[in-house]
Amino acid sequence: MTDDAPQHLAAPAPERPTPGTALQFRWRKWDGGAHWVNDCVYLGSDRWGDWLGQPIGWRNARPGRVFPAETPAVMLVPPSGDYVLTVNAAPHRVRIYIDIAWDVRWEDREPRGIDMDLDVVRATDGRGLFIDDRDEWDEHRVAYGYPLDLVTRLEQLAVDLERRVGAAEAPFDDATADAWLARLAGLDPVAPPASVRFSARDTAVDDGAGGPGTAA
Repeated sequence: MTDDAPQHLAAPAPERPTPGTALQFRWRKWDGGAHWVNDCVYLGSDRWGDWLGQPIGWRNARPGRVFPAETPAVMLVPPSGDYVLTVNAAPHRVRIYIDIAWDVRWEDREPRGIDMDLDVVRATDGRGLFIDDRDEWDEHRVAYGYPLDLVTRLEQLAVDLERRVGAAEAPFDDATADAWLARLAGLDPVAPPASVRFSARDTAVDDGAGGPGTAA
C-alpha cells in the first residue's frame, strides 16, 4: 500500500473478492436486455462503498461494440445501489461519469446492475458539468414503463448528484478518487477477464445508446 492509499478502508464483505481480483461489471437494461460489460479489478472498500479499477486497455463491451479503456479509471459502487461513479485519470476528457442505476448488487462475487439512462457528467474539455441522456431517459421511461415513483426518485437523485459533484463533496472530490487511482497503479499486474460473448439476439436488439463511463 502506498502513502497515497485510501484511508478508512473497510473490511471486505464475505461476498466480495480479494483485492486485486479481476472481474466483470455486467449491466442490463430495464427489460433484461444485455448492455455494457466492463472489465475491472476489485480494489477494496471504504465508507463510501466498493471500489473497482480499470487499467488502460481493459475492455468495455456491449452488443455490437468493444473499446479499450483510454486511461486508468476507478469506479465506486455505493451500498444504495442507485448509481455508479466512474472517475477517469487525465488526460481523459471526462473526469466524472455517474450512471444513474437501479438494483446494483453483488452476485457470484461480481457487481450487476440496471442502467437507467440518466448520467451526471463533469467534462474537462469545456462542456463542464451536466446531466446527460435526458432524451434517452424520456424515451425509455415510456417504452419500458418505469414506475412513476422510481422516475421521480431517480430524477431527483440526478439533480442532487449534479449538485454534489459541483460542490466537490466527497466521494466526488479529486482527493478520494486520486487515492484509489494510486491504489490501482500500485497493484501487481493481473490478466483481464475472458472476453464476453453476446448472443445474436442481444446484438439484434441493441439500441446503440451510450452506457457506463462512456461519455465521449
